[in-house]
Amino acid sequence: QVQLVESGGGLVQPGGSLRLSCVATGITFSLYTMSWYRQAPGKERELVAAIRRAGGSTNYADSVKGRFTISRDNVKNTVYLEMNSLKTEDTAVYYCNAHSVSTYWGQGTQVTVSS
Repeated sequence: QVQLVESGGGLVQPGGSLRLSCVATGITFSLYTMSWYRQAPGKERELVAAIRRAGGSTNYADSVKGRFTISRDNVKNTVYLEMNSLKTEDTAVYYCNAHSVSTYWGQGTQVTVSS
């Protein structure tokens, strides 16, 4: 059974930082492109950042470039999203995604940026 379990969300003030983690089980993690998506109330789900399998190349949404960093640990089967200089518009539910021949989603973790 495939599971993606996110953690690390919470409430943070503007300008603050959070680190999200997603642990994957039931898949050969190193063969999957891992991504973070987010969905704000009333908006469509959007890609935030992605990191390719073993080679580790990355891409980011323009809105988070220079502030967010995605990384992966293929030994711990974990993908991370380091979020710095958070803005109120970063408030959303953040979802972990694993993509290869199949696609899997986590249950999401809430990130709220508010003073």
